Amino acid sequence: QVQLVESGGGLVQAGGSLRLSCAASGRTFASYAMGWFRQAPGKEREFVAAISRSGVNRSYADSVKGRFTISRDNAKNTVYLQMNSLKPEDTAVYYCAASPYWRDDLIPNYWGQGTQVTVSS
Repeated sequence: QVQLVESGGGLVQAGGSLRLSCAASGRTFASYAMGWFRQAPGKEREFVAAISRSGVNRSYADSVKGRFTISRDNAKNTVYLQMNSLKPEDTAVYYCAASPYWRDDLIPNYWGQGTQVTVSS
């Protein structure tokens, strides 16, 4: 089992940047594919990005391609989401997620508690 704790959310103006971090507990972090999802008010939770165990494979939702970058540091048990050129429609609660299996759209077994990202226009 793995526990996930997100940080780095906040309020930013449109066009700005934020970096989210997700710290994982346990010694098996490198055994999990990791991902980020988000949920805006009144909308369903949606996939944002995923990264394979080694970091070689990455996938992104079309809405964030070219603006967001997912990365991981297995030595630090941490996965990151660098978000650039932020838009008001990126406003959401962002969730870190983990799965023992790699898929482009990641099907998580574990979730973090979420961190709020608000982009003002």
